[in-house]
Amino acid sequence: MNKFFMRELRFFGWRLPLWLVVVASVILLGSLISLITVLSVRPRTVDENGRLVTFYDDGTSKTILTSAGTVAGALKQAEIEVDKADIIEPTVGTELIASSYSVNIYRARPVVVIDGGRQTRVVTAAQTGKTIAQAADVSLYAEDVADIRREGDILEADGAIMRVQIRRAVPVRLSLYGQTTSQRTQAATVAEFLDEKGLKLDEHDSITPSLSAPIARDMEIKVWREGKNVITVDEDVPFEIETIQSNDHDIGYHEVQTVGENGRKSVTYEIEIRGGVEVGRTEIQSLVTLSPKSQIEIVGIKRKGSYTTPSENENITWNYLRAQGFSREQTAGIMGNLQQEHGFQTSGDGLAQWTGGRRAALMAMDDPYSIYTQLDFLMIELNGGYRAVKNSLLAATTVEEAVIIFQDRFERCGVCMQTRRIEYAYNILASH
Repeated sequence: MNKFFMRELRFFGWRLPLWLVVVASVILLGSLISLITVLSVRPRTVDENGRLVTFYDDGTSKTILTSAGTVAGALKQAEIEVDKADIIEPTVGTELIASSYSVNIYRARPVVVIDGGRQTRVVTAAQTGKTIAQAADVSLYAEDVADIRREGDILEADGAIMRVQIRRAVPVRLSLYGQTTSQRTQAATVAEFLDEKGLKLDEHDSITPSLSAPIARDMEIKVWREGKNVITVDEDVPFEIETIQSNDHDIGYHEVQTVGENGRKSVTYEIEIRGGVEVGRTEIQSLVTLSPKSQIEIVGIKRKGSYTTPSENENITWNYLRAQGFSREQTAGIMGNLQQEHGFQTSGDGLAQWTGGRRAALMAMDDPYSIYTQLDFLMIELNGGYRAVKNSLLAATTVEEAVIIFQDRFERCGVCMQTRRIEYAYNILASH
């Protein structure tokens, strides 16, 4: 064997030992194999005209590289067929602009909704018990429960692969310190009902039936306080405002996407009366009978830049103030003053010719010479130390009234030239 490897081979006039040739060949082969491996596992990259889209469909996934402009186009390229009843997230009309996307496909399937003795069959892609019931036109109360159960034997389930069992809440009447309301509950006992509704009894409270009594349909649960004077009133529960900031709209843009609705609550007060006069009032219980619905508002936050011309500033100011809730007359009254002060220029002391500490506060803000910054600062003052001025402006019904309020209580000018301010205000009103 040693003699074999000691042989010599001739390459292009060179005499090389056989063992050296073998070692060199092995090294070259190993390098080639490593290169092939690296190239084969190299991750896919997305060129400027394509993007990776991964579809998740009923437990399976599929990834494609596509130049399609929408989810619908990517589905077509992937040869994935969907039904109108299927739910696609994001929707088929969504434009593809990012480098990668995950698309979930929820397939419509037959479901049987069981509500007491009534069975409703529906084909839906809804994923929760309550949304499936909604698809089957089965109305539910907030306290009702919709349990999902998959069928083991499709044939026995009339082709449905899933059942939704509705567990209806039990209706009861609650008399809370003299105020009677209709309630629904999944509780088994009166004690569980009180806990479910967030009601806590005071040591002076009495209740009937007992806390251990089982809940029965249409039963009355009565809570009262011995030796106390109580009153019960219905009050509004103000809706909350949820703001969506949109970079697609300029500052000053305002749109109510969903109108809010106040809720209602039943509030019980303990009152103290001396000589026939109420001298004290303490809330002892509050029960929300109708939940408020939030108002969804879209506001623009896109800035056009630090510098804008006075004519542009006039239009921006009009739209901005109108979006803050001022009427046309009130807006014109404010703007007549701003026209007189600095002609809608943002240079120097700004739109409203702020001085002293007020000007210093403006200059401390980001981009202080921007029309948008100065309008924001104007509203900061009107919502803060000048709130009374804002309230008076909102109560004004004429252009003259709005001009004078803003002139005397916000600008507090020395030589005001009131007639010119009113003239400017009417011209602005006529041009918008």
